[in-house]
Amino acid sequence: MSHDGVGLRAVLRSAAFLTAGALAVPLLAGCGSDEKPSRPLAAQDIALVARDKVAEGGTLKWAVDAVPETLNTFQADADAGTTRVAQAVLPSMFRLDAAGRPVANPAYLESAKVIETEPRQVVLYKLNQQAVWSDGREIGAADFVAQWRALSGKNSAFWTARNAGYDRIAKIERGASDLQVRVTFSRPYADWKSLFSPLYPKDVMGTPDAFNDGARRKLTVTAGPFKVEKVDTAKKDVVLTRNPRWWGKPAKLNEIVLHAVDRDKRAAALADGSADLADVDPAEADRIVLASRGQGTGTPLQGSGKTSAKKLRSWALAHGFDSDEVMVGQKKLRKAITRYLKQQDELRAFAVRKSLEPAYTQLALNGAGGPLADQRVRQAVARALDRRELAKLVLTPLGLPADPVGSHLALSGQDAYTDSSGVLGSQDTEEAQALLADAGWVAGGPVKEPKKGEKAAGAENDRGDQEKKSDGGKEGEYIVGEDDKGTRHETGDEGGKHLAQDGRQYTGNGGAPGAYAPQGTAAPAGAVAGPLAKDGKALALRFVLPSGPGSDTLNTVALRISAMLEKVGIRTTITKVSDESYFKDHIASGDYDLALYSWPSSAFPATDARPIYAKPVAAADGSVNVEQNFTRVGTDQVDQLFDEAAAALDQDEERDLIRKADSRIWAMAGSIPLYQRPQLVGVRKSLVNAGAFGFQTPVYEDMGFLKKGVTAGASPAGH
Repeated sequence: MSHDGVGLRAVLRSAAFLTAGALAVPLLAGCGSDEKPSRPLAAQDIALVARDKVAEGGTLKWAVDAVPETLNTFQADADAGTTRVAQAVLPSMFRLDAAGRPVANPAYLESAKVIETEPRQVVLYKLNQQAVWSDGREIGAADFVAQWRALSGKNSAFWTARNAGYDRIAKIERGASDLQVRVTFSRPYADWKSLFSPLYPKDVMGTPDAFNDGARRKLTVTAGPFKVEKVDTAKKDVVLTRNPRWWGKPAKLNEIVLHAVDRDKRAAALADGSADLADVDPAEADRIVLASRGQGTGTPLQGSGKTSAKKLRSWALAHGFDSDEVMVGQKKLRKAITRYLKQQDELRAFAVRKSLEPAYTQLALNGAGGPLADQRVRQAVARALDRRELAKLVLTPLGLPADPVGSHLALSGQDAYTDSSGVLGSQDTEEAQALLADAGWVAGGPVKEPKKGEKAAGAENDRGDQEKKSDGGKEGEYIVGEDDKGTRHETGDEGGKHLAQDGRQYTGNGGAPGAYAPQGTAAPAGAVAGPLAKDGKALALRFVLPSGPGSDTLNTVALRISAMLEKVGIRTTITKVSDESYFKDHIASGDYDLALYSWPSSAFPATDARPIYAKPVAAADGSVNVEQNFTRVGTDQVDQLFDEAAAALDQDEERDLIRKADSRIWAMAGSIPLYQRPQLVGVRKSLVNAGAFGFQTPVYEDMGFLKKGVTAGASPAGH
């Protein structure tokens, strides 16, 4: 999961999250002959060229969010960096091509298929006879057995984050030769292709100590085009170098250095040469595009130094400087502008490659208590949303397809994808209001005044878990709605009272430039005449958002959602909290009503998505186990459909069961898919076979820099 930057297998492997790119797994293959398969909405954008155009040697500096805490992808704190390393240095039985199709990785497999279904399912892997570990030992059954035993869940000494699939294996044996591995399942398992990708050597998986601690900061034995040279926490680097025992197509690069760079410093890292490749946010992507076109470098500075501070500040604000950077003395501001212009000059060597991530952003509705415990209220929220408008808001300015996502369990291009949104997927204000009325929420109804020492109606929900002060309190809150007299108002503006744009009421410290409309501005057209109320309480929801770098898009989307909800009589209070506490202290703990975060789309939804939508179960100690279902909304029927899909060896049957499950998840309205996440990557123009990968598993051995005098040609989706 990701809050547009955070995201499935690291999310699922931990009670926390994998980032959206964490573990690339194959997509389900095969569609019914009577159905036309969907296509990815956007093509990959990696400046794809033939290997003979790529120069030998060189170092690729790749910006990542952080140095991985572990190099073991099956541990709870694995992240996207962990996955990048694993993809480059370890075997993976299957990987995805650019169309999102699972293909056997020929470097490791000659074939892999189900050879028996009765009395038990048996999969036979035939390994590439050249495949060896970096210590010279053949990759074989012993490695498969060690990984199965470590991840089966039968030995609690192995600190695994999850055991899905491995717990269904009955035995693993050597086949007719050392190059064959027979895997027999105790129960049918449709998602068997998800297993052994990546595959670790028995040296890592063989004992609890080796599994728990041995692979956290080093991988001594590997089997990919690269090997782990070192993990340098002081320099924030993971250094990968060519594997001299690699038997496949030799890596073009000498080194790949994964270098930790903060999200808001990526453009600067590209400009100063500390990164050649970096995921960037829209604002930094704009900088790179302008620089590449030779724009944005016009200087407001004059040699005589007579440019006024006012003009400098105006220029700086127009070019995306933070308000803190602008409100400094003229001398410091001139230095900051000079530094910016130098960076723009350096950024001419870069381009933005763009696609859509295999991940989507959703609106999560916490159904554990309060108004959202009522399915009708959740459905009303869904009906109030114009999802196409929200998708356009985010994706159209980037030149990307703005189709709203129609499934919780797959994305366009994946076999399981179909638009199951039905009646909940389109905006209908009247229907939303009818659902609210049916749930007992009356427009203009009486709201009880709080007694002395009580909180105002709507200030807390029925869970009672929001009485503690939010981390976001110091960031401030935006309240969208009206008071019990239908008057729109705002507090917190250092004593002043002004109407906020889009109905926002900001209760933080001080004001934000351009955030307020003049006093007396009318409410948006279509707003209800008064708050909806029930049992003396106004219908008010707490909308929690992260406040860190890269959260601007989420904030914009949240404000638009809040305006849509206001039109049906739902008031929202937007509370901003730190990135560090957003998931741990709010999403996972249930301290929110509405939230925006992203889930990566899995190739194996029957396995990977089940914990996200599983019905919460009460434990013996009175606690509730929600697994990864942070909306706390689920049914026995959905659980059963997932279980049936996981056991369906016929791919068409599995696909149909997944689609039925998705239809029922839509009806529960615990989460509303909005749009596929944009993937913007700043890349040195000479770097090829790398960039916005889309569904594809990166081919690390093909990445490199163009030979001198060679051109890459037009990029399929490039800026």
